[in-house]
Amino acid sequence: MEQKILPAYLKETANLSTEAFGSGLINSTWKVTGQSGTYILQRINKEVFKQPELIAFNVREIASFLKIHHPDYLFVEPIKTLDNQELAISEADGYFRLMPFIQHSHSIDVVSEPSQAFEAAKQFGRFTALLEGMNTNKLHTTIPDFHNLSLRYSQFETAVEKGDSTRIRTAAPEISYLQAQSGIVTAYAAICKNPDFHQRVTHHDTKISNVLLDNNNKGLCVIDLDTVMAGYFISDVGDMLRTYLSPASEEETDLNKISIRTDIFEAIVKGYLSEMKSILTTSEKQAFIYAGKFMIYMQAIRFLTDYLNLDRYYGAKYPDHNLHRTQNQIRLLQELDKKEPELTEILNRYINHHDLNKAK
Repeated sequence: MEQKILPAYLKETANLSTEAFGSGLINSTWKVTGQSGTYILQRINKEVFKQPELIAFNVREIASFLKIHHPDYLFVEPIKTLDNQELAISEADGYFRLMPFIQHSHSIDVVSEPSQAFEAAKQFGRFTALLEGMNTNKLHTTIPDFHNLSLRYSQFETAVEKGDSTRIRTAAPEISYLQAQSGIVTAYAAICKNPDFHQRVTHHDTKISNVLLDNNNKGLCVIDLDTVMAGYFISDVGDMLRTYLSPASEEETDLNKISIRTDIFEAIVKGYLSEMKSILTTSEKQAFIYAGKFMIYMQAIRFLTDYLNLDRYYGAKYPDHNLHRTQNQIRLLQELDKKEPELTEILNRYINHHDLNKAK
Protein backbone atom coordinates (compact mmCIF):
# COMPACT_ATOMS: atom_id res chain seq x y z
CA MET A 1 0.00 0.00 0.00
CA GLU A 2 2.68 2.51 1.01
CA GLN A 3 4.66 1.78 -2.15
CA LYS A 4 1.67 2.72 -4.30
CA ILE A 5 1.41 6.22 -2.83
CA LEU A 6 5.08 7.23 -3.07
CA PRO A 7 5.03 8.14 -6.81
CA ALA A 8 2.71 11.01 -5.84
CA TYR A 9 5.68 12.55 -3.99
CA LEU A 10 8.89 11.24 -5.51
CA LYS A 11 10.01 11.07 -9.12
CA GLU A 12 12.40 8.19 -8.46
CA THR A 13 10.79 5.28 -6.61
CA ALA A 14 12.55 2.24 -8.06
CA ASN A 15 14.98 1.61 -5.19
CA LEU A 16 12.96 2.77 -2.21
CA SER A 17 12.69 0.66 0.92
CA THR A 18 9.91 1.02 3.47
CA GLU A 19 9.53 -0.27 7.01
CA ALA A 20 6.91 0.20 9.71
CA PHE A 21 8.01 2.93 12.09
CA GLY A 22 7.16 4.26 15.55
CA SER A 23 4.69 3.27 18.25
CA GLY A 24 1.67 5.41 17.35
CA LEU A 25 -1.73 3.77 17.65
CA ILE A 26 -3.85 6.06 15.45
CA ASN A 27 -2.03 6.62 12.16
CA SER A 28 -0.02 4.09 10.15
CA THR A 29 3.61 5.20 9.79
CA TRP A 30 6.52 4.06 7.62
CA LYS A 31 10.14 5.08 7.28
CA VAL A 32 11.05 5.44 3.60
CA THR A 33 14.67 5.28 2.48
CA GLY A 34 16.00 5.96 -1.01
CA GLN A 35 18.69 7.72 -3.01
CA SER A 36 16.95 11.08 -2.69
CA GLY A 37 16.78 10.91 1.11
CA THR A 38 14.91 9.47 4.07
CA TYR A 39 11.29 10.28 4.80
CA ILE A 40 8.39 9.51 7.10
CA LEU A 41 5.15 8.49 5.37
CA GLN A 42 1.89 8.50 7.29
CA ARG A 43 -1.62 7.42 6.50
CA ILE A 44 -4.08 9.57 8.45
CA ASN A 45 -6.75 7.62 10.30
CA LYS A 46 -9.97 8.94 8.81
CA GLU A 47 -12.06 7.20 11.47
CA VAL A 48 -10.48 9.51 14.06
CA PHE A 49 -9.82 12.56 11.89
CA LYS A 50 -12.95 12.98 9.79
CA GLN A 51 -11.49 15.83 7.71
CA PRO A 52 -7.74 15.28 7.21
CA GLU A 53 -7.57 18.40 5.05
CA LEU A 54 -8.18 20.47 8.20
CA ILE A 55 -5.00 19.05 9.72
CA ALA A 56 -3.09 19.99 6.58
CA PHE A 57 -4.53 23.51 6.72
CA ASN A 58 -3.53 23.99 10.36
CA VAL A 59 0.01 22.73 9.79
CA ARG A 60 0.39 25.07 6.81
CA GLU A 61 -0.81 28.06 8.86
CA ILE A 62 1.57 27.24 11.70
CA ALA A 63 4.48 26.72 9.31
CA SER A 64 3.81 30.09 7.68
CA PHE A 65 3.69 31.86 11.04
CA LEU A 66 6.91 30.26 12.25
CA LYS A 67 8.78 31.03 9.02
CA ILE A 68 7.98 34.71 9.46
CA HIS A 69 8.39 35.11 13.21
CA HIS A 70 10.72 32.26 14.28
CA PRO A 71 12.58 31.04 11.20
CA ASP A 72 15.22 29.23 13.25
CA TYR A 73 12.72 26.87 14.88
CA LEU A 74 12.95 23.28 13.62
CA PHE A 75 9.47 22.63 12.29
CA VAL A 76 8.90 19.32 10.52
CA GLU A 77 6.74 20.50 7.66
CA PRO A 78 5.13 17.98 5.30
CA ILE A 79 6.39 17.78 1.73
CA LYS A 80 3.92 18.68 -0.99
CA THR A 81 3.06 16.21 -3.71
CA LEU A 82 4.53 16.56 -7.20
CA ASP A 83 1.34 18.36 -8.24
CA ASN A 84 1.64 20.75 -5.26
CA GLN A 85 -1.01 19.23 -3.00
CA GLU A 86 -0.85 19.09 0.81
CA LEU A 87 -1.97 15.44 0.91
CA ALA A 88 -1.86 12.45 -1.39
CA ILE A 89 -5.29 10.84 -1.67
CA SER A 90 -5.98 7.27 -2.70
CA GLU A 91 -9.58 6.17 -3.18
CA ALA A 92 -8.70 2.72 -1.91
CA ASP A 93 -6.31 3.59 0.92
CA GLY A 94 -7.15 7.10 2.12
CA TYR A 95 -5.11 10.19 2.96
CA PHE A 96 -1.31 10.29 3.17
CA ARG A 97 1.42 12.81 3.96
CA LEU A 98 5.19 12.67 3.56
CA MET A 99 7.68 14.42 5.84
CA PRO A 100 11.46 14.64 5.94
CA PHE A 101 13.12 12.30 8.41
CA ILE A 102 15.20 14.37 10.84
CA GLN A 103 18.64 12.81 10.88
CA HIS A 104 20.35 12.13 14.23
CA SER A 105 17.02 12.34 16.03
CA HIS A 106 15.03 9.83 18.02
CA SER A 107 12.03 9.59 20.31
CA ILE A 108 11.30 7.54 23.42
CA ASP A 109 8.09 5.90 24.65
CA VAL A 110 8.54 5.98 28.44
CA VAL A 111 9.83 8.66 30.82
CA SER A 112 12.49 7.04 32.98
CA GLU A 113 14.36 10.07 34.33
CA PRO A 114 13.72 13.76 35.12
CA SER A 115 15.89 15.10 32.30
CA GLN A 116 13.59 13.49 29.73
CA ALA A 117 10.51 15.07 31.32
CA PHE A 118 12.28 18.43 31.43
CA GLU A 119 13.23 18.34 27.75
CA ALA A 120 9.73 17.30 26.67
CA ALA A 121 7.96 19.89 28.83
CA LYS A 122 10.34 22.57 27.58
CA GLN A 123 9.61 21.67 23.95
CA PHE A 124 5.83 21.64 24.38
CA GLY A 125 6.04 24.92 26.27
CA ARG A 126 8.27 26.42 23.61
CA PHE A 127 5.89 25.39 20.84
CA THR A 128 2.98 27.22 22.46
CA ALA A 129 5.16 30.19 23.43
CA LEU A 130 6.49 30.71 19.90
CA LEU A 131 2.93 30.68 18.56
CA GLU A 132 1.62 33.07 21.22
CA GLY A 133 1.12 35.85 18.66
CA MET A 134 -0.84 33.67 16.24
CA ASN A 135 -4.58 34.22 15.81
CA THR A 136 -6.07 30.96 17.07
CA ASN A 137 -9.27 31.68 15.15
CA LYS A 138 -7.34 30.71 12.01
CA LEU A 139 -7.02 27.13 13.21
CA HIS A 140 -9.64 24.50 12.51
CA THR A 141 -10.84 22.06 15.17
CA THR A 142 -9.56 18.67 14.01
CA ILE A 143 -11.40 16.64 16.69
CA PRO A 144 -14.50 18.44 18.01
CA ASP A 145 -14.80 18.52 21.82
CA PHE A 146 -11.59 16.51 22.19
CA HIS A 147 -10.90 17.73 25.74
CA ASN A 148 -14.37 19.00 26.60
CA LEU A 149 -14.70 17.56 30.10
CA SER A 150 -18.30 18.76 30.51
CA LEU A 151 -19.31 16.74 27.45
CA ARG A 152 -17.31 13.69 28.57
CA TYR A 153 -19.06 13.77 31.94
CA SER A 154 -22.45 14.01 30.25
CA GLN A 155 -21.56 10.96 28.15
CA PHE A 156 -20.50 9.16 31.33
CA GLU A 157 -23.82 9.95 33.02
CA THR A 158 -25.70 8.64 29.99
CA ALA A 159 -23.69 5.41 30.10
CA VAL A 160 -24.44 5.02 33.82
CA GLU A 161 -28.14 5.36 33.02
CA LYS A 162 -28.37 3.41 29.77
CA GLY A 163 -25.28 1.20 29.59
CA ASP A 164 -25.00 -2.54 30.10
CA SER A 165 -26.80 -3.39 33.36
CA THR A 166 -24.39 -6.14 34.40
CA ARG A 167 -21.39 -3.90 33.93
CA ILE A 168 -23.09 -1.04 35.76
CA ARG A 169 -23.44 -3.31 38.80
CA THR A 170 -19.88 -4.57 38.48
CA ALA A 171 -18.47 -1.04 38.28
CA ALA A 172 -20.61 0.42 41.07
CA PRO A 173 -17.62 1.41 43.28
CA GLU A 174 -15.84 3.16 40.38
CA ILE A 175 -19.04 4.92 39.31
CA SER A 176 -19.63 6.22 42.82
CA TYR A 177 -16.05 7.43 43.21
CA LEU A 178 -16.01 9.30 39.92
CA GLN A 179 -19.39 10.87 40.57
CA ALA A 180 -18.08 12.07 43.95
CA GLN A 181 -15.17 13.77 42.15
CA SER A 182 -17.40 15.78 39.81
CA GLY A 183 -16.07 18.99 41.32
CA ILE A 184 -13.28 18.58 38.76
CA VAL A 185 -15.95 19.09 36.06
CA THR A 186 -17.32 22.15 37.87
CA ALA A 187 -13.83 23.63 37.98
CA TYR A 188 -13.40 23.03 34.25
CA ALA A 189 -16.69 24.79 33.48
CA ALA A 190 -15.47 27.76 35.55
CA ILE A 191 -12.19 27.84 33.63
CA CYS A 192 -14.10 28.03 30.34
CA LYS A 193 -15.83 31.18 31.59
CA ASN A 194 -12.75 32.75 33.22
CA PRO A 195 -11.03 35.45 31.11
CA ASP A 196 -7.77 34.71 32.96
CA PHE A 197 -7.57 31.40 31.08
CA HIS A 198 -6.57 32.00 27.47
CA GLN A 199 -7.12 29.92 24.37
CA ARG A 200 -3.71 29.30 22.82
CA VAL A 201 -2.18 27.12 20.11
CA THR A 202 -2.10 23.84 22.03
CA HIS A 203 -0.68 20.46 21.04
CA HIS A 204 -3.26 18.33 22.91
CA ASP A 205 -1.21 15.10 22.75
CA THR A 206 1.91 15.65 24.82
CA LYS A 207 3.06 12.08 25.35
CA ILE A 208 6.83 11.75 25.45
CA SER A 209 7.00 10.04 22.04
CA ASN A 210 5.83 13.26 20.38
CA VAL A 211 9.13 15.01 21.10
CA LEU A 212 12.23 14.55 18.95
CA LEU A 213 15.51 14.35 20.86
CA ASP A 214 19.04 14.72 19.52
CA ASN A 215 21.96 12.35 20.11
CA ASN A 216 22.59 14.04 23.47
CA ASN A 217 18.93 13.59 24.48
CA LYS A 218 18.25 17.32 24.20
CA GLY A 219 14.88 18.34 22.80
CA LEU A 220 14.73 19.36 19.14
CA CYS A 221 11.04 19.95 18.45
CA VAL A 222 7.55 18.52 18.82
CA ILE A 223 5.96 16.28 16.22
CA ASP A 224 2.57 14.67 15.44
CA LEU A 225 0.53 17.84 14.95
CA ASP A 226 -2.82 16.25 14.13
CA THR A 227 -4.47 17.53 17.30
CA VAL A 228 -2.91 21.01 17.30
CA MET A 229 -5.74 23.52 17.66
CA ALA A 230 -6.91 26.24 20.00
CA GLY A 231 -7.16 25.10 23.60
CA TYR A 232 -6.24 25.69 27.22
CA PHE A 233 -2.79 25.03 28.61
CA ILE A 234 -4.30 22.48 31.02
CA SER A 235 -4.63 20.06 28.09
CA ASP A 236 -0.89 19.98 27.42
CA VAL A 237 0.30 20.12 31.02
CA GLY A 238 -2.42 17.69 32.11
CA ASP A 239 -1.44 15.12 29.51
CA MET A 240 2.21 15.34 30.57
CA LEU A 241 1.32 14.89 34.23
CA ARG A 242 -0.99 11.97 33.41
CA THR A 243 1.52 10.10 31.27
CA TYR A 244 4.90 11.04 32.80
CA LEU A 245 4.39 11.05 36.59
CA SER A 246 3.81 7.36 37.26
CA PRO A 247 6.38 4.69 36.38
CA ALA A 248 3.42 2.44 35.50
CA SER A 249 1.38 2.93 32.32
CA GLU A 250 -2.40 3.13 32.09
CA GLU A 251 -2.40 -0.58 31.21
CA GLU A 252 -0.89 -1.65 34.55
CA THR A 253 -3.26 -3.83 36.62
CA ASP A 254 -1.08 -3.98 39.75
CA LEU A 255 -2.27 -0.76 41.32
CA ASN A 256 0.55 -0.81 43.87
CA LYS A 257 2.94 0.06 41.05
CA ILE A 258 1.19 3.38 40.44
CA SER A 259 2.86 6.34 42.14
CA ILE A 260 3.66 10.02 41.68
CA ARG A 261 7.34 10.72 41.06
CA THR A 262 7.94 14.15 42.57
CA ASP A 263 11.25 14.57 40.73
CA ILE A 264 9.42 14.06 37.42
CA PHE A 265 6.79 16.61 38.46
CA GLU A 266 9.51 19.10 39.29
CA ALA A 267 11.13 18.53 35.90
CA ILE A 268 7.83 19.13 34.09
CA VAL A 269 7.22 22.34 36.04
CA LYS A 270 10.74 23.59 35.40
CA GLY A 271 10.75 22.69 31.72
CA TYR A 272 7.32 24.09 30.89
CA LEU A 273 7.71 27.28 32.91
CA SER A 274 11.12 27.93 31.35
CA GLU A 275 9.19 28.79 28.20
CA MET A 276 5.72 29.74 29.46
CA LYS A 277 6.27 31.46 32.82
CA SER A 278 6.02 34.99 31.40
CA ILE A 279 3.02 34.05 29.23
CA LEU A 280 0.74 32.23 31.66
CA THR A 281 -1.49 34.33 33.90
CA THR A 282 -1.34 33.99 37.67
CA SER A 283 -4.59 32.01 37.63
CA GLU A 284 -3.22 29.64 35.00
CA LYS A 285 -0.03 28.97 36.96
CA GLN A 286 -2.08 28.20 40.05
CA ALA A 287 -4.05 25.61 38.02
CA PHE A 288 -0.93 23.60 37.11
CA ILE A 289 -1.72 20.69 39.44
CA TYR A 290 -5.41 20.89 38.60
CA ALA A 291 -4.38 20.25 34.98
CA GLY A 292 -3.24 16.78 36.03
CA LYS A 293 -6.51 16.08 37.85
CA PHE A 294 -8.45 17.33 34.83
CA MET A 295 -6.74 14.97 32.40
CA ILE A 296 -6.55 11.91 34.66
CA TYR A 297 -10.20 12.27 35.64
CA MET A 298 -11.30 12.74 32.04
CA GLN A 299 -9.44 9.61 30.97
CA ALA A 300 -10.93 7.64 33.85
CA ILE A 301 -14.51 8.54 32.93
CA ARG A 302 -13.81 7.89 29.24
CA PHE A 303 -12.50 4.40 30.02
CA LEU A 304 -15.46 3.70 32.29
CA THR A 305 -17.96 5.09 29.79
CA ASP A 306 -16.55 2.73 27.18
CA TYR A 307 -16.71 -0.19 29.62
CA LEU A 308 -20.38 0.49 30.34
CA ASN A 309 -21.05 0.82 26.59
CA LEU A 310 -19.46 -2.60 25.87
CA ASP A 311 -16.08 -1.33 24.66
CA ARG A 312 -17.24 0.36 21.47
CA TYR A 313 -14.63 3.14 21.41
CA TYR A 314 -11.31 1.93 22.82
CA GLY A 315 -11.95 -1.75 22.30
CA ALA A 316 -10.70 -4.33 24.79
CA LYS A 317 -8.30 -7.26 24.78
CA TYR A 318 -10.32 -9.02 27.50
CA PRO A 319 -13.78 -8.43 29.08
CA ASP A 320 -12.77 -6.13 31.97
CA HIS A 321 -9.94 -4.33 30.17
CA ASN A 322 -11.55 -0.88 30.29
CA LEU A 323 -12.63 -1.39 33.89
CA HIS A 324 -9.02 -2.12 34.83
CA ARG A 325 -7.90 0.97 32.91
CA THR A 326 -10.46 2.96 34.90
CA GLN A 327 -9.17 1.57 38.20
CA ASN A 328 -5.63 2.46 37.11
CA GLN A 329 -6.56 6.08 36.46
CA ILE A 330 -8.57 6.34 39.68
CA ARG A 331 -5.51 5.19 41.64
CA LEU A 332 -3.36 7.73 39.79
CA LEU A 333 -5.83 10.50 40.69
CA GLN A 334 -5.83 9.38 44.33
CA GLU A 335 -2.04 9.37 44.42
CA LEU A 336 -1.96 12.88 42.92
CA ASP A 337 -4.40 14.07 45.60
CA LYS A 338 -2.16 12.63 48.34
CA LYS A 339 0.92 14.37 46.96
CA GLU A 340 -0.79 17.70 46.23
CA PRO A 341 0.62 19.60 49.26
CA GLU A 342 4.18 18.57 48.39
CA LEU A 343 3.65 19.28 44.70
CA THR A 344 2.19 22.70 45.50
CA GLU A 345 5.35 23.61 47.40
CA ILE A 346 7.45 22.61 44.39
CA LEU A 347 5.22 24.55 42.00
CA ASN A 348 5.28 27.72 44.10
CA ARG A 349 9.05 27.55 44.35
CA TYR A 350 9.40 27.50 40.59
CA ILE A 351 6.76 30.13 39.96
CA ASN A 352 9.07 32.46 41.89
CA HIS A 353 12.31 30.94 40.63
CA HIS A 354 14.61 32.82 38.27
CA ASP A 355 16.74 29.99 36.83
CA LEU A 356 14.46 27.65 34.88
CA ASN A 357 16.71 26.76 31.96
CA LYS A 358 18.72 23.89 33.37
CA ALA A 359 17.56 20.37 33.99
CA LYS A 360 18.47 18.81 37.30
